Amino acid sequence: MRLTIDFSENQEDESSGKPVKNPATWKDAFSKFINEIRFQHLASNTEKTYRSWIRRFVGFCNNAPPGTIQSSHVKKFLVHLAVEGNVSSSTQNQAFNALLFLFRYVLEKEFDVSDNVIRAKKSGRIPVVFSRKEIKKLFKHYPEQYLLHVKLIYGCGLRITECIRLRVKDLDFENKSLIVRFGKGNKDRVTPLPEILHQQLKNHLQKVKKIHELDLAAGNGSVYMPMALAKKFPNASKEWAWQYVFPSKNLSLDPREKIIRRHHITSRALQNSMSRALKKSGIPKKATIHTLRHSFATHLLQDGYDIRTVQEQLGHKNVQTTMIYLHVLKNLEGKVISPLEKLQTA
Repeated sequence: MRLTIDFSENQEDESSGKPVKNPATWKDAFSKFINEIRFQHLASNTEKTYRSWIRRFVGFCNNAPPGTIQSSHVKKFLVHLAVEGNVSSSTQNQAFNALLFLFRYVLEKEFDVSDNVIRAKKSGRIPVVFSRKEIKKLFKHYPEQYLLHVKLIYGCGLRITECIRLRVKDLDFENKSLIVRFGKGNKDRVTPLPEILHQQLKNHLQKVKKIHELDLAAGNGSVYMPMALAKKFPNASKEWAWQYVFPSKNLSLDPREKIIRRHHITSRALQNSMSRALKKSGIPKKATIHTLRHSFATHLLQDGYDIRTVQEQLGHKNVQTTMIYLHVLKNLEGKVISPLEKLQTA
């Protein structure tokens, strides 16, 4: 048996015992933070990111006690990030969300950060998308080990984390649907499961089940369960339905519960596979795995689906987020003809 310690981010667990309601120290605050973030089923990467921003914020406040922290400190920190840190809009928003979580669920204080805070400039860039021909070419040169993953991401419009965290029970072959659980914003959604992938997925699951049976025979076979579900169904972590569709090759030590488990594959492995496929296929685009999701949305619009349908398929809370793909479509289909093209007929 090969054992690695690459489960999650291998973060030390700062949770210790029952969290206090009004933390007097940052040690108590971080303990409460971890309990709350896991109770809400937020992703390991979200926990790591929020924890990093909160630590950075505490340092900015010169380690002032939690009880003295106010919204005014957050305003100064966000301005500092925009003016002196020169961070992007998305980075500043990430910090904002982390501190909103801190105030709302840990400090339990009013979070009054008004609109007059200096905001980092938003990028005006339009997403990169693949044409259908490029998608076919990409799949032709894709590493076999990850081909099913990317077909599922493109075919269902998944985020990379939604793909790697899929459980067996999330695949509904009978109703030709895939259930995305705890997606962005902690919301579930249902997306069509392409029938062309059914047999490939079933063949894949047969292999995964054999691995799971070997793990069980060796005294392992459990997967991570969100905190509330782990308490409600204490034996479910070893059930086949809860296993990951795309498990890691190796068993790992879960840093949260100190248990040897088989986690899902990492997003890094999937991103690296895209880089290799782009080189092999000769597609000269600065693309990532997320480009497949952009392409899914754009191709739906090209096929005549309305913007609200696309919003629902992507799981966007606000339709304005989905509107960016209309700009992509306009660029693809409404290209201006250069006057140089008409010189010969002049």
